[in-house]
Amino acid sequence: MKKLVFLFFTLLTLYSCEKPYVGEDDMTSEQQGNLMVSVFQLEQTPFSAISRAPATETCTRLNFAVYQLDGTRVKQTNQQLSDAGFGATSFTLEAGTYQLVVVAHSSNGNPTMTNPAKIQFTNAQGFSDTFLYCDEVTISNDPVSLSLTLNRIVSLCRFVITDDYPEDVAKMRFTYTGGSGTFDAATGFGSVKSTQTLTFDIASNQKQFDLYSFPYASTECTIHLKTDALDAAENILFEREFDIPLTRNKITWFSGTYFIGGSESADVSVDINNAWEDEIHLTY
Repeated sequence: MKKLVFLFFTLLTLYSCEKPYVGEDDMTSEQQGNLMVSVFQLEQTPFSAISRAPATETCTRLNFAVYQLDGTRVKQTNQQLSDAGFGATSFTLEAGTYQLVVVAHSSNGNPTMTNPAKIQFTNAQGFSDTFLYCDEVTISNDPVSLSLTLNRIVSLCRFVITDDYPEDVAKMRFTYTGGSGTFDAATGFGSVKSTQTLTFDIASNQKQFDLYSFPYASTECTIHLKTDALDAAENILFEREFDIPLTRNKITWFSGTYFIGGSESADVSVDINNAWEDEIHLTY
């Protein structure tokens, strides 16, 4: 069967392109294609308002993958903002119908994308604002042109400490369940019940911590958050637990005095407005 060159991504205002990712995935990229795809913007950035922004202002990594409709990965290439040609790639494919997945994020590594129903970020990579495009693409003898907008698929808990750190506290550790670090490309929902853990060095007196999650199997979830204030040797000096409701595309601000007063745990119930521009402010 005659092979057709599939997929040329041109991201407007983007300036750099990582070499095709070659490693355990051994994926390749071609320079020209007859399916032209332009990613003009990432939608709904920042959280505080409905807006659009080019990928160079929003993410540091892009992952492009093509799958057979049965979920078998055919091609993949990964890009970083610092590399030349960021945002342009192409694949050579047989004629047919495929699932195209594009992920934009700023984690410290690329997600595992072997299975489109379980695209996974790890605790070691960290979690970040994440955007997704997923749709079917049919390749035939005629050129195809697409213009893509990627949509946010994460929720954000912004945890804020308003009192001063005791002298011995060197780190804050956040461990949370109820959301997911893995998502299904077809829905953007979390697809695995994960335990997400992030540890922050507070040498700079950091008081605000962003905890991202993919709501599990829905647009909403409630995370159970265990927080630990640690010394330099990671011994626990203070610990508290909270239940916090989250919604995809929403920030839930959660703030209060952590070390002075307060109970050992707190349950919070809140109605979340569906309007994108709203932010939810809770106290503990």
